[in-house]
Amino acid sequence: MAAPTELTEPTTTVQTDPVIAVRGLWKVFGARPERVPASPELSTLSRRELMDATGCVAAVCGIDFEVAPGEVFVVMGLSGSGKSTLVRCLTRLVEPTAGEVVFEGEDILAADRKRLLALRRAKFSMVFQHFGLLPHRRVIENVAYGLEVRGTRKVERLARAQEVIDLVGLDGYERSYPDQLSGGMQQRVGLARALAGDPDVLFFDEPFSALDPLIRRDMQNEVIRLHREVGKTMVFITHDLSEALKLGDRILIMRDGKLVQCGTGEELVGAPADDYVADFVHDVPRADVLTLKWIMRPALPDDVLDGPELPPDVVVREAVRAVLAADRPVKVVRDGELLGVVGHEEILAAVAGD
Repeated sequence: MAAPTELTEPTTTVQTDPVIAVRGLWKVFGARPERVPASPELSTLSRRELMDATGCVAAVCGIDFEVAPGEVFVVMGLSGSGKSTLVRCLTRLVEPTAGEVVFEGEDILAADRKRLLALRRAKFSMVFQHFGLLPHRRVIENVAYGLEVRGTRKVERLARAQEVIDLVGLDGYERSYPDQLSGGMQQRVGLARALAGDPDVLFFDEPFSALDPLIRRDMQNEVIRLHREVGKTMVFITHDLSEALKLGDRILIMRDGKLVQCGTGEELVGAPADDYVADFVHDVPRADVLTLKWIMRPALPDDVLDGPELPPDVVVREAVRAVLAADRPVKVVRDGELLGVVGHEEILAAVAGD
């Protein structure tokens, strides 16, 4: 399905500086890795060709993107796509080979060891798949650990730890040890520990992939709830498309270290950039993702336009009953402007996946 005309019309938006701006980011493993991004010939080779020619592996290849304040930005791809290496480059847990990572206007790659440590302690936190809890410390002590390292007074760090323990639904488990908790509860401890320092950005590296499906769903809902309540900027790494669509304001799809497409879930489903993305989203129920602006058509001269109205950002599935109940096309309207119409044919085609 082609992208809707409505999306291409000029709009007035408030410009906000990104929290994270990534430009031409490379991570190459192997001998003399810096030669790869610097060479027009080597930088355009496929991963296999580069390995054969140089023995190097390009995990991240010249990627550009920005993350807006308060956004949940998801990076997804299959195993080996480079997504985990990418997020580690953003915090310099892995040192990038070339490019820029600008965090709140500051070039992270130019930061010395002391400044980088200060940023990790105060500005961003990471939640990993493996919880990394200290087994000999109780829940409240694990949650307060980062504040302890920061030098926060005990009474203050324990009070803050209790606040976030309550926030993530662990009230009553403060005195428990990690091995007394389920996997989902242990991950809540890891989440609370990341929140305790009140970072500007939370990085999640496939944090729920080892959890059982029901617990995983609960933790996804927990992230959504926490984002609604605390409004943190989040960068979330996953290989699960359904998780990406559920959590992400925007999704960046990677393949072999390269950016394939970046956009909202409905942009990926409605207008995939290539066959790879199309295959990725092939089984996604379109009516659960696409909004009316993707399926509306221009009003025709013989359309009777005195029927109900709906805004363009209503999800198709939620509009089915209203459209089918109407005996004439439903008008898609924004700020009093008629953008298009949706009738029985359009809504049924979307639900059927056509």
